[in-house]
Amino acid sequence: MTTPLIEKLNITSSVSIVIISISLMLFGGFAMTRITKRLKLPNVTAYIVAGILMGPYCLNLIPVGLIERMDFIADIALAFIAFSTGEFFRFSTLKKSGVKVLLITFLEACLASIAVFIATHYVLGLDMVFSVVLAALASATAPASTMMTIRQTHAKGDFVDTLLQVVALDDVVGLVAYSIAISIALASMTGNFQAQNVLRPIIMNLFAFALGGVFGLILKFLLHKRSTDNRLIVSIALLFAFCGICALMGVSSLLGCMSMSMIYINTSDDERLFKQLNYFSPPLLLLFFVRSGLNFDLDAIFSSSDHIGSASLLAVGVVYFVTRILGKYSGAFLGCLLARKNKKVRNNLGLALIPQAGVAIGLAAMGARTLGGAMGDALETIILASSVLYELIGPACAKLSLYLSGSYSNRLDDIVTETVKCDEHEPENEVERLIRQIQAIQKELPAHNDPFLEDEQAYDEAAYEHYALTGYPQVSYQNTRRKADIWTL
Repeated sequence: MTTPLIEKLNITSSVSIVIISISLMLFGGFAMTRITKRLKLPNVTAYIVAGILMGPYCLNLIPVGLIERMDFIADIALAFIAFSTGEFFRFSTLKKSGVKVLLITFLEACLASIAVFIATHYVLGLDMVFSVVLAALASATAPASTMMTIRQTHAKGDFVDTLLQVVALDDVVGLVAYSIAISIALASMTGNFQAQNVLRPIIMNLFAFALGGVFGLILKFLLHKRSTDNRLIVSIALLFAFCGICALMGVSSLLGCMSMSMIYINTSDDERLFKQLNYFSPPLLLLFFVRSGLNFDLDAIFSSSDHIGSASLLAVGVVYFVTRILGKYSGAFLGCLLARKNKKVRNNLGLALIPQAGVAIGLAAMGARTLGGAMGDALETIILASSVLYELIGPACAKLSLYLSGSYSNRLDDIVTETVKCDEHEPENEVERLIRQIQAIQKELPAHNDPFLEDEQAYDEAAYEHYALTGYPQVSYQNTRRKADIWTL
């Protein structure tokens, strides 16, 4: 292990150490995205790799003591992740999907967990407590990579509709599975399997879910006719307050934050707040994933731990990586078969459920904190290592599933859905046919004259409205947008 950078620079001020370390984490994560962008990999991969490189087992840029004191970042970042996920739980959509999507989600999540538990506990002979918690984490899926691929390919159809509903519900199943698993693990570690010790954490999570709904109603009330400059302040304050309450109760805030946003979106139909928060949250998420990479133990991955079993963590990681994919695919296939989905959906849905990152990494961090010691470190190391691999192959598998299911095509004849009848007396040559197809495609393309992303646009609108309210020179958002349009020409 090399000498920490802070010691080399003779920095002794605690304030300076914290500020410089956060700056290094932000810049390191950003710099790594310049590389992964060229490789067409998601930002999550860049952040984790940047954390590993800056960690104590590589460049040792961040002090170990500071890394340990930054564990609160996981709670805050996961609150934003869970809150953004709740936006997709619209009651109208859930009514249309019915029990079919619930059946598919339940089977693909549960079969992944069962496959991982059998492989780790019965094949590798790992400790039951460790196997139960690791199996529960296997059920979670990262929807970001899949949704990004759908937007890039402009895919649509029954396959896409089913996929979006499944990934939205998947993390809920994962959170419930984690709550049950951690309850069993704690009861097993204490040697007390009384019903109240197993059920208490589950009841506490249900209470957190209900309390999150109450916070969602409070959020709607506080943001009603609220000036735009205070919307972020109020919403972030409520998220932080809810995280603090959950920390006092010793439960995860994820289910509650999902419930908060679910109640808010269904009672207010306000999508703008989610766009503003999505544009505000990237630095927090970057710090969370970089810190996760800083915790990655390179030495441990090639060694075994007596606390979990005789197998090396590398072997456990490989088995977890493979069996989770098999469980996800077989569960999705069986669920679609029982739900009587068509062949293209049934054969390809499992490929799009491979990615795993945000929620699983956050739950692993919480599980490591709960289990503690070598078992907790091993859990987080395996999830981090496998998440990097999942994010490497996940987008490609998602794109392949969309292509094989016929949700998008690279062939011009497949893209055009509108046919234009030509004059029968005038035969159409190849050039005229191509022009007709291009015109048909243009009619189907959504209007998108704004080069800014929707999240950035919502955030900028709020900023300019704030300037107008506080007496700054009158600079309208639309005038600034017109200048931006000129700059992008």
